Amino acid sequence: MIDGSSSVLSERLRALLEERTEANRTFFGDHAERLARLCHLMAERFARGGRLVAFGCTPVARSDVRHIAVEFVHPVIVGKRALPAIGLAGEGGDLATQVELIARADDIAIAFGVDEDSGHAARALELARARGCLTVAFAPAGAEWEIEPAVGDRYIRQELVETLYHVLWELVHVFFEHRGLLEGRSERRTHDTGASSFLYPFLAEREHDLEAVLEDVRRSVLMKADEVGALRAQTLGDNADTLFEAAASVRERLEGGGVVLALGNGGSATDAMDAVADFRSDADGRRAWPAIDLTEDPAILTAIANDIGTEAIFLRQVIAYGHEGDVVLALSTSGNSVNVIDALSEARRRGLETIAMVGYDGGRVLSERLADHVVVTRSQHIPRIQEAQASAYHALRELVS
Repeated sequence: MIDGSSSVLSERLRALLEERTEANRTFFGDHAERLARLCHLMAERFARGGRLVAFGCTPVARSDVRHIAVEFVHPVIVGKRALPAIGLAGEGGDLATQVELIARADDIAIAFGVDEDSGHAARALELARARGCLTVAFAPAGAEWEIEPAVGDRYIRQELVETLYHVLWELVHVFFEHRGLLEGRSERRTHDTGASSFLYPFLAEREHDLEAVLEDVRRSVLMKADEVGALRAQTLGDNADTLFEAAASVRERLEGGGVVLALGNGGSATDAMDAVADFRSDADGRRAWPAIDLTEDPAILTAIANDIGTEAIFLRQVIAYGHEGDVVLALSTSGNSVNVIDALSEARRRGLETIAMVGYDGGRVLSERLADHVVVTRSQHIPRIQEAQASAYHALRELVS
């Protein structure tokens, strides 16, 4: 069990929240204008046919690489376009070699983990910049745009960066609605009026007030930061007792030889990757624990999806890997994903401890009591849910320690 009284744990969780609240307020207050301008530059690159190329080689960086790529390619905002994004991680070999083969002059190169990988991402970033890419990093590495969270806690830094790239993805679309502000674009839309613009001036794309749009985007950045700050407080506050009980159960299972099995879909899959990376890490003096990422192996996932169906992709792995004494950590923004529900049900039948982190109103996972411990982030905005859930599983990891 976890040492210490409930009041000690409560104080620790309160401190974790306060650190995050202040860091969030300061970081986005300091960088909102720069983020607005970066959104504009990224939109120009996309409009010229550029792509987002994200890369990183540490286990934690890999989760962010996969996360940013899926957000841009598979937008959850109805009516927003899919934007080309490629994720390059350590399993593909040397990052610089991968970037040399993939990156093009109009691309946007975003490096993760540059301060933790002995220079691998920085070398790839240097190559991308020489090629003409717009370069972005979150620690000093020679990028044109370096946006560094000034906090020492690695979990808080990552949470701030996750909100940052969610905001970039959400607000880059604003500039596609003002295409007259995008220089050098190569694409045309069906309502571009061209030479006949004098007949239909209201359809022309001749816009000049870039600063007004940038100001709107700057305010939106601050609004989104405030939103996740409030949601993080709700998640850690309302679910404090659940997190304490879950952490005690996880610690007991792990000390008895158990393993954490983590799972989720889409952006939640990348959060499962991150949670596994955190449990396996001994950074900052924490004890490393065994954990398996059930989203990690594409051969297993696609074989099950092809031969049985996507609803079985986690269930079959729980059957293969799960034993009494293990723990399943399931992440879902809706709480209604069939493959998550089926995996939780199978885990409980087999005597595994089950923890679910869900959004909205908790979905079926909460209403049908499908997990032993359910942490609910009460929002319908998927990026904000994921950001608050990151704080929740980071807090869980700290409480287990």
